[in-house]
Amino acid sequence: MKAMIFAAGRGNRMRPLTDTCPKPLLEVHGRPLIVWHILNLVRAGITEIVINHAHLGNKLEEALGDGSVFGATIQYSGENTALETAGGIAKARPLLGEEPFVAIASDIYCPYFDFKQVETVLEDNDVWGRPHADTKRDVAWLYLVKNPPFHPGGDFSLHSFTVRNEGEPKWTFSGIGVYRMSMFDSIQPGERVPLGSILREYIARGQVGGEIYRGEWKNVNTIEELEALNGSATTFNKKPD
Repeated sequence: MKAMIFAAGRGNRMRPLTDTCPKPLLEVHGRPLIVWHILNLVRAGITEIVINHAHLGNKLEEALGDGSVFGATIQYSGENTALETAGGIAKARPLLGEEPFVAIASDIYCPYFDFKQVETVLEDNDVWGRPHADTKRDVAWLYLVKNPPFHPGGDFSLHSFTVRNEGEPKWTFSGIGVYRMSMFDSIQPGERVPLGSILREYIARGQVGGEIYRGEWKNVNTIEELEALNGSATTFNKKPD
């Protein structure tokens, strides 16, 4: 399985830090956010990684290189302007291939997420080992978390490992998901398309599975959130070990 890390966002709420440093390279506990993900992927045996970028993408490539220092192989999908999540996937399709892949938002901090679990979630059996009906075959698997203070209303509900657009309680999409590439057949390379509308369409068809992730998870979208994680000592642009 390959992985894609979304790193094309401008990070406007992190300015002025992100005026000179790509948001994924901002550090939490002495390590860039994106490096936490890379190391966790490699630890799980997922070593082929695609990273998309736009703003200050050259600095991202300089810092991470070909990934060999982490035991990974990193390829980059450059975007002149950020294409949103689904658009970024469509552009990176030649690098990702046609098999299911895991995708991760680079601006979350979840240091203990075990990526070994993602490799089998889209197999053609459900969680009880029973074959899926063809019409209900899952095209995506989402990891949901408890609603953070900035998003109290949540995104989706969950019933028997099936994600739903409606219902209670609501949970927040963590930014970690596994997808079949067929979800993105209608998107042309270079087209700017968010992931949310596509997900909701397949969720309405009952074709998106999911589960709750209860480990440590933090969204890092503002300087205040970054400083809180670092004990109010924000550092960045340090070369990872």
